[in-house]
Amino acid sequence: MYEWLKAIHISFVIFWMAGLLYLPRLYVYHSVSKKGGELDRKMLEAERNLIKIIITPAMLITLISGLLLLFKYNLEVLQNSLWLQLKLILLFFLFGYNGYLTKQGKLFALGERPRSEKFFRLINEIPALMTIIIVILVVVKPF
Repeated sequence: MYEWLKAIHISFVIFWMAGLLYLPRLYVYHSVSKKGGELDRKMLEAERNLIKIIITPAMLITLISGLLLLFKYNLEVLQNSLWLQLKLILLFFLFGYNGYLTKQGKLFALGERPRSEKFFRLINEIPALMTIIIVILVVVKPF
């Protein structure tokens, strides 16, 4: 059962990260679109669908499967593993990032342009960097 749970966890982490990498890219194009125009409407629909169909379900399944792995199999590891504690801190940051992106989508839906194209290009790199660090922590276990 442990291997199945881990496979589910890793699969949905991939889906979640794909969504978090793609959503800011949509915001890049949305931020320069004409308010009320065709591109604006298409971006709103794409963003809403990405959040509703991919990002939120993948995040929830990642969270649930991760908690099950932690509590069922590795709770004692948490107390003695700095790598796992750091991973969890980074994970909480990703949850916050997810919430921030969702909030930006709501602002776009209200007709606002909350940030610049350049801003969204910059923050688009956050999930990639976080993923690299988390994978290193999990695989290498440097601490």
